[in-house]
Amino acid sequence: MAPVRLSLLDRSRTRAGEPDAAALRHTVERARRAEASGYHRFWVAEHHAVPGIASGSPPVLMAAVAARTERIRVGSGGVMLPNHQPLVVAEQFAMLEALFPGRVDLGVGRSLGFTAPVREALRSDGADTFADDLAELRSYLDGRAAVTARPRLDHPPPVFVLATGSGLAVAGDAGLPVVLGGPVLDDAAVGERIADYRSRARAAGAEPYVVVSLDVLVADSVDAARELAVPEAWALAAARTTGAFPALEPADAARPLTPRQREVVDAAVGRTVAGDDATVAARLDDLLARTGADELLASTSTFDRDALRESDGRLAALWARRA
Repeated sequence: MAPVRLSLLDRSRTRAGEPDAAALRHTVERARRAEASGYHRFWVAEHHAVPGIASGSPPVLMAAVAARTERIRVGSGGVMLPNHQPLVVAEQFAMLEALFPGRVDLGVGRSLGFTAPVREALRSDGADTFADDLAELRSYLDGRAAVTARPRLDHPPPVFVLATGSGLAVAGDAGLPVVLGGPVLDDAAVGERIADYRSRARAAGAEPYVVVSLDVLVADSVDAARELAVPEAWALAAARTTGAFPALEPADAARPLTPRQREVVDAAVGRTVAGDDATVAARLDDLLARTGADELLASTSTFDRDALRESDGRLAALWARRA
């Protein structure tokens, strides 16, 4: 069996008291460290008009990351097809692949804008045309469409489908790798759903490939790692109860929480794989056994940049030991 790969997803999280540009600079710096630590991929995100996330244009940020690194694969986690014309996406990623050959991944998803005003600004009508848009995008990349996306490539970048549930079937029927994250990973039936994806992919004549994505934080103790998970959990609670996803704040910031917010924070911290090296290794081994995943995409963030740097390094080291 091939070893399970380890990769990073960075969402360019903003931090209280810092300009948005600092988050983007940190993303590039984190990619350079990830490459030095042996991570396989480094992916960036797409979020529009969200105070807590500075990355609204994955292709632009990917170009900056790829230009400052040498070997690590660089990708999107992901480009949201409802926000874009498939031809434009194909042209952007063909250009990236031409500039950085053999290093570019195109992860695509179906999420709409976070709020109604954002969806209106994106000209989104809410119609679910994801499967059709995905097929059209691939036709441009493969050179099968009525028009030719430029630059023309002999080897277009691989396409991954981001899924939280129903996207598994879309990915399988298309014969594409799938990135699976969110609460579905805790579902008792996740193994059956992944097995169905694998069956569909093989029926489409492709080799199935499963990437699981979740937050991972490694520190000296379980309590220390769980404390690092609090800033992101609080932001999620704020988003769920106020409609605004805020910049990260320190873990010890005073926050009067409603019962609902406390419930969301506790659940989010519980879903995070947080602990010392041994605890994290055991939890990840269990996840990989349940899913049969080919790759782990860690999507971690916390307010303390030094602690995040240490966590990334410890995760890479424990992964190297288990290989």
